[in-house]
Amino acid sequence: MYIREAHPSDAWQVPSNVKDDVVYTSPENSNERVDLANVCVKKLGIDIPALVDRFDDSTDTAYSGWPDRLYLIDRDGLIAYKSGPGPFGFKPDELERAIKALE
Repeated sequence: MYIREAHPSDAWQVPSNVKDDVVYTSPENSNERVDLANVCVKKLGIDIPALVDRFDDSTDTAYSGWPDRLYLIDRDGLIAYKSGPGPFGFKPDELERAIKALE
């Protein structure tokens, strides 16, 4: 789930974002958030489905995604997988194994 931009250029910035050329302003509407999420997915090489939070951040508020980044919700609506603290806890391979375990 892509939530609000973590380190927008119009707020505070981290040196690694500048080095990696991933500096973006905060989106001003839902369409801009979707565009930025697509850039994120492409730059990170994410090949699992990615959703974008509503502009009111309702999913982020409900699940408190920071610093945990990846959640897998099972068919019963329960959390089947929760990644370790990010950014180093962001491990798509672990999530893929959890998905396969539910099949």
